[in-house]
Amino acid sequence: MQHPKYAIVLALALAALFVPGRAAVSRASASETTTIRIASLAPPGSSFVKVLKAWSRTLQKETEGRVELRVFSGGSEGSDRDLVKRIKAGKLDAAGVATTGLSMVAPELQVLTAPGLLTDDDQLDRVREKLDARFQKAIEDGGFKLLAWGDGGKNRVFSSTAFATPADLAGKPAWAGKNNAVSLAYANGLGANPVKVGSSGVLPGLKSGKLEVVPASAMAAVAFQWYTKLKYMTSSNFNIIVGGSIISKKKLDELSEADRKVLLDTAKRAAAKLDQIVGRDDDRAYQTLLTRGITEVDTRANEAAWNAAAKKARDQLAQRGVYSKSLLKAVEAAAAP
Repeated sequence: MQHPKYAIVLALALAALFVPGRAAVSRASASETTTIRIASLAPPGSSFVKVLKAWSRTLQKETEGRVELRVFSGGSEGSDRDLVKRIKAGKLDAAGVATTGLSMVAPELQVLTAPGLLTDDDQLDRVREKLDARFQKAIEDGGFKLLAWGDGGKNRVFSSTAFATPADLAGKPAWAGKNNAVSLAYANGLGANPVKVGSSGVLPGLKSGKLEVVPASAMAAVAFQWYTKLKYMTSSNFNIIVGGSIISKKKLDELSEADRKVLLDTAKRAAAKLDQIVGRDDDRAYQTLLTRGITEVDTRANEAAWNAAAKKARDQLAQRGVYSKSLLKAVEAAAAP
């Protein structure tokens, strides 16, 4: 699942974002300051929002007051889909979104989360580096510019009942999220019965028995207390949660070339540090789950069956036109070391 609120569970090192810059020789007046309205679903006071504000201070310093961020948090601007719509309508300028949001800008980016395709950070980094021009063009064709990628941990399969292979999950109710083609395809690939509910419906669904299978990251399982109703999780993950911060091209074009460069540079520096922290915290969450009684399911014992389920989902997504078969092959080739 590409959960839009994963950012709120990250323990972020704010100090790393205070990047030294040259001393400001002058400060822009309020009339000369360009304000970028950026939205996040994270609640006020959360680490993620503090990071956005710290980024704004760094941005102001390095542009000598010419550019700042105005942060809207707590879901006040709506869901991932709402954020993209509001940017297109000119009511926002930028947002931090997960795959659902990115897919509204460039649907083919969903290939990065195709089940079983890219399961470790090195693979994902190689693909984004080698196919950068193609992905950037897709985003720009949608009227946006990518400020920086942002990943949110590794998606695993959790269940309230014992399982060893996908066949053990056949017919069981599995969370497929809303407006999420990838999660729906994976539930079908597993042979489970997809249940389309929002993230807020996961815990009630587990409590009532309307949900038994939940693909999620370890961080999400801990943060949203889903683990309290789950007993088993896979040792391996089937994809990496991919997101990013995007800005409208129109807003970006308001900045001078020098200030655009500073904006992109500071965004990438912040994102790089956050990715390190996300990986660390996801690993810690996984270990926490083990200590709290969640049983690890070693997928290597039935690797062929799990790979087949993932491939079925990937092929279904290509057949449905979520991404092209040629792009799928290009990503497969780029992922190779």
